Amino acid sequence: MPRYAIYPLILIFIGIAAISVGRVDATAAQSDLPDHVLEEFGYPPEVPDGALSEDLKAAIEVAIVGGATQVPWGQAQADALSVLVEANDPRLAWIMVDALRYAWDRWRYELISDAAASLLGLRFQTLDRWSELTDHLIAWDIPAYEGYLAHKRAIFLHFGPRWDRLFVEGDIDWRHVSWGGVEIDDRPYGETDRVCPCIPAIDNPEVISASEATWIADDAVVFGIAINGEARAYPRRIMEVREMVNDTLGGRSLGIPYCTLCGAAQAYFTDDVPDGVQRPVLRTSGLLIRSNKVMYDIITHSVFDTFLGRAVTGPLAELGIQLEQASVVTTDWGTWKEAYPNTTVLIEELALGRDFDFRNGRDANGPIFPVGDVDPRLSVHEDIVGVITGSGQPVAFQRSVAMAALKNGADVVFDDIRLILDAGGVRAVSEDGSERSSHQAFWFAWSQFHPTTELWSP
Repeated sequence: MPRYAIYPLILIFIGIAAISVGRVDATAAQSDLPDHVLEEFGYPPEVPDGALSEDLKAAIEVAIVGGATQVPWGQAQADALSVLVEANDPRLAWIMVDALRYAWDRWRYELISDAAASLLGLRFQTLDRWSELTDHLIAWDIPAYEGYLAHKRAIFLHFGPRWDRLFVEGDIDWRHVSWGGVEIDDRPYGETDRVCPCIPAIDNPEVISASEATWIADDAVVFGIAINGEARAYPRRIMEVREMVNDTLGGRSLGIPYCTLCGAAQAYFTDDVPDGVQRPVLRTSGLLIRSNKVMYDIITHSVFDTFLGRAVTGPLAELGIQLEQASVVTTDWGTWKEAYPNTTVLIEELALGRDFDFRNGRDANGPIFPVGDVDPRLSVHEDIVGVITGSGQPVAFQRSVAMAALKNGADVVFDDIRLILDAGGVRAVSEDGSERSSHQAFWFAWSQFHPTTELWSP
């Protein structure tokens, strides 16, 4: 970076240092945010209303959009960043944190992050400035400015042009979308044997019988699915590498995403769509929303809310497509095959020679991407079994407590939902014993996508 461009920035951030001596004084702002948010993140800054001026829009183009995609920085970027800081508009911090995700050099990263901290009234407490800023923006629910998506789209498409058809308006909160560090998986259906610099999905995986599966240990974690009398185990070892499977089981078509970051293996029926609509083929986009993978349909490029199974952009969103969910039982291979002796299981080769354990390794100390505030009733990585009642009420069962109660012969019931033991795990049924979709996940993920969730207690 030319040194002449640094000096005016130093003068800017002397002023920033005077501002960023801590969070906004609680007496200077009032908020209706929950107490746990205020206790952890402090009070939010005041946010102005209305559209940005043309001067501010031009400054964003130069300092942030251009500043993220052009090298090196120069006087023009420095002057434009000064304009943004002087605006004192916290909404501008959103596009700044987007630029930080691609700020490869230290100078650019520090200058843009200092500018964002000034707008939010923060002093950094950690070395991970991007996460700290994003967590505050999410927790405080700072709004985006009009035209934000166009600026964000320009930054992301510069680095990932194949996201072009995904970055469109829809029922999706683009503020919360970030890059997960990998490219989009846009391989056509049936061509998942092709190598890609992505998280590689599998279409129609090869399977073997339980007796043939000598490669998998009895204590290995599997995600078990049983549909119309046909059972299949999806080993976590494979799902941590692949994260998405398009399969057929019990005569039904399934899309099975596994989000390593939120501990959730889900299964969606992809064959229940209107006449004339092609079965969605699900892929991993390489994008995240609050540490949850963003999946999309390779046929229409419609983006889905992975956790809810609802199309949020594109043609399938226009049709109001909501995928029905099947139950997934998280258990161990030995118990699953004993309960379902005719089960099949994916072949070892699909693990691509890898053997990760993200839960006890990479993610052992909590989420590695920003999630904002977390409902404090449980710890962030507490395992829950999530279900939606017949009246539409989300409910979370703390897995360890529910398992203990069931093993002691107690009933685990909430409204019209009952949990039962199944193959070493738990699943949900209705009062008449019929299947109800359920899956296991980390508490932070379930509670942020179901903010009105009830928490079962014995």
